[in-house]
Amino acid sequence: MVGGHSIRDPELKFGYAVTGTIHPRHVLTNGGAKLGDALLLTKPLGTGVISTAIKGGKAAPEWIEAATRSMTTLNRSAAEAALPHAVHGMTDVTGFGLIGHARELALASDVALIIRASEVPLLSGALECIRAGMIPGGLKANHDFAECVVEYAQTVPEELRTILFDPQTAGGLLIAVAVTEAAELVAQLRGCQLEARRIGEVLPARKPLISVV
Repeated sequence: MVGGHSIRDPELKFGYAVTGTIHPRHVLTNGGAKLGDALLLTKPLGTGVISTAIKGGKAAPEWIEAATRSMTTLNRSAAEAALPHAVHGMTDVTGFGLIGHARELALASDVALIIRASEVPLLSGALECIRAGMIPGGLKANHDFAECVVEYAQTVPEELRTILFDPQTAGGLLIAVAVTEAAELVAQLRGCQLEARRIGEVLPARKPLISVV
């Protein structure tokens, strides 16, 4: 197989390829979001900017602790909690950031999305890193690629706009679930010690593809 991320830097890296089986009735894709669905995010954003701060020796210990805890928390419990509910679409939030993966979900589902920036969970220190200029190259690339599909309300601060493009390592899940089941699923996710929140809704297909308010 050929593909994946291309990285040029002096650090050694290794990775795993995991294969397995899944019941055909339990497959959740990023192409099934429906009009009126609630959008849930299961983990806070910020691992990219905090990792950059760590490399620069600028990260506070509590930022490192929070980022490490997030990155070492598996998505298994979130996925298992979601399966019994009316989940119509799901994607992980990893290297392309929240906006990049939300874009894929919207395009695959032929819908538009609204994201409420103030509801998006953030890791401790994430905004401080942005204000200090600790911006990873991947964030800049994500912004250059996907900002063309986003429209912002004037009230959304610049640092909140920026963090939505932060590339995540071991990020959470973006879930499109029937609005009638959203509150119950959020409660169950929080019962799994996840900082899950409802961050938006699914709208009819239109331009802009993603509205951030």
